[in-house]
Amino acid sequence: MSAISVILLLIVAFLAGVDVVLDEWELAQPLIACTLVGLALGDVQSGVLLGGQLQLIAIGWMNIGSAIPPDAALASIVSAVLVCGPANLSVSNGIAIAIPLAIAGQVLNIFVRSLIVLMAHVVDSRAAKADIKGIDGIHYLDMVIQGLRIAIPTYIVTIVSPQAVQSALNAIPEVITKGLSIAGGFVVVVGFAMVINMMANNEVWPFFFIGFVLAAITKLNLIAFGILGLCLALIYVKLSPRFNAQTAVVSGATGDEESNSGADDIDRALDEL
Repeated sequence: MSAISVILLLIVAFLAGVDVVLDEWELAQPLIACTLVGLALGDVQSGVLLGGQLQLIAIGWMNIGSAIPPDAALASIVSAVLVCGPANLSVSNGIAIAIPLAIAGQVLNIFVRSLIVLMAHVVDSRAAKADIKGIDGIHYLDMVIQGLRIAIPTYIVTIVSPQAVQSALNAIPEVITKGLSIAGGFVVVVGFAMVINMMANNEVWPFFFIGFVLAAITKLNLIAFGILGLCLALIYVKLSPRFNAQTAVVSGATGDEESNSGADDIDRALDEL
C-alpha cells in the first residue's frame, strides 16, 4: 500500500469519525465510506459492493434517546480496507468481519463520548469567562477525538501484514463465520422491518406489494424502478382526495370571495343610480 493511499485512507477515516457526531456529510454511512475507501485504495467496485451490503444492514440502526447504535463508520472503514486493500478479502468475509467490528466500535464510541462529557465542565468555566474562542476550541478538540477514534484503528490495520490478517481469519472456525453471515441477513430484515413499521399505513401498503410484483420482472433495473415509483407517487398525489380536498376548499373559498365581491359591485352601482 503506497504512502499516498494510506494518507487518503486516513483522511477518509478521520472525516467519517467526525461525521458520526456532525451528521452533515453522510460520510459515516457504509455506502459512502466504503466507496471512498475503494477510491483511495484503487478498488472502487469492491468498495461499492461491500458498502451496498453493509448499508442494508445499517439501515435500521439509529440513535433512540441516549442509546448509541453499533458503529457503522468503524465497521465500514476497516472492513473496506481488508476487502479493497492488500488483504484482498471477499465481500462476504468483509460483511462477516464488519458485524463484530460494529459492536467493538459501539463500545469504543461510548468510552469516547464519556470522555468528552468531562470536557463539558471545562466549557462551563470558559463560558463563565465569556471565552468564545476557548469554547470553540474545545468543540473542535471533541471532533478531533472522534476522528481519531476511527483513524487510529484504521492505521493499525494498514500496518498489519495481509498474511497475518489472512491467518487470523483462517483460524476462525467456519461455524462462527457462517453464523455471523446469517446474523447479518437477519439484521437486514430487522432494519427493513423498523423502517416499514415507521411509515406503514393503509395508504402505502398497496405500493409496498406493487414493489414486490415489479421486482419479479427481471428486465427492469434500478432506474426503471425509480421512474415507476416517481410516476406512481405523482398519480397518487393528483388523484387522492386527501391531497385534493384542501385544494377544493381553497378554490371554493376563492369562488365565494369572487361572488361576494361581484355582489358588492352590483350594490354600489344601484346606490349610484
